[in-house]
Amino acid sequence: QVQLVESGGGLVQAGGSLRLSCAASGRTFTRYSMGWFRQAPGKEREFIAGIGRINGGTYYADSVKGRFTISRDNAKNTVYLQMNSLKPEDTAVYYCAADNGLWVSVQLHEYDYWGQGTQVTVSS
Repeated sequence: QVQLVESGGGLVQAGGSLRLSCAASGRTFTRYSMGWFRQAPGKEREFIAGIGRINGGTYYADSVKGRFTISRDNAKNTVYLQMNSLKPEDTAVYYCAADNGLWVSVQLHEYDYWGQGTQVTVSS
């Protein structure tokens, strides 16, 4: 079992920045590729960023590429999502998830463990 706890969400004005954290406990963190997803009201949960467990390779959805950065600190069992140039359409609940696959997956069903989510609200 892996327990994931997100933090760092909140209310920010358009153009601002937030950094989300996801702390993992349980099984060895380095066994997992990590992903960030988000779900806006009335919409399906979508992949936005992932980081692999083998070489730390990253992958981003087009909607956040160039604005968001995913990173991981294996010593702290934590994955981060730095979000810059935020837009009102980034408003959503953000979730981190762990996948024991070798590479980043964009598919929700590939992920084995999920956090409870943290709300991000971007005002215009």
